[in-house]
Amino acid sequence: MNKEELLSKLRRNTIHQFDLPETPVEGIKYQDVVQQFIDMSRNVGSEVIEAKADDDINEHIRKAYPVAEVLASNVDGVKADINPDIVSEAQDLNGTDVGIIEGDIAVAENGCVWVPQTMKERVVCFISENLVILVHRDKIVNNMHEAYKKIHMTDYGYGCFISGPSKTADIEQALVMGAQAARGVTVIIID
Repeated sequence: MNKEELLSKLRRNTIHQFDLPETPVEGIKYQDVVQQFIDMSRNVGSEVIEAKADDDINEHIRKAYPVAEVLASNVDGVKADINPDIVSEAQDLNGTDVGIIEGDIAVAENGCVWVPQTMKERVVCFISENLVILVHRDKIVNNMHEAYKKIHMTDYGYGCFISGPSKTADIEQALVMGAQAARGVTVIIID
C-alpha cells in the first residue's frame, strides 16, 4: 500500500472530525524571563554565568574549566585549540574537553537553548566532555511556542535544543552523566 492509498483509506474511515481550537495557545509567560531561564537551567543541571557585554568570555570559560586542556570552537573571540570548521573529519574532535558554541534562542520554561549548526562538524556539541553555550540576554523567550516562531535554519539545515548535561538512568535508577553527550553544560548569558 502506498502513501496515497493509506491516506485515502484513513479519510474514508474518519467518523468524527474536530476543528482546531479558535484561540491560539500562547504558552506560559514569566514576570522575569531571564531569572526563570537561570532557575530552570540550574534545575536541569547546567551552570549559569551572567556576563557583561564587555567581559572577556575566555576568562569566564577558563574560570569554569581551569584544568581543561583541549577547547574547540569557531566562535569569534573565543580562544580554542581546535576549530570544528577546519578539522578534516569529525573524529578529530575526539578528546575535546570543552566545546564552546553559540545558542540562538533560550527558553525560560524548560532551560533549553536552540543551537543551530554554525560549524562544519556539529559533533562538537555532543563529543565534548563539557559544553559552553553562549546566549544573549535578549534572545531569552518565555516558552517553546515563542521559540519555534523565532527558529531560522542555517545553510547546514540542522539545529537542536540542548538542555543541561546528558544523563540517563536505568531501571536500577543508577544515574549516568555524559551518556550521549556532554557531562557538564555551562550557559553564559551575555548582556
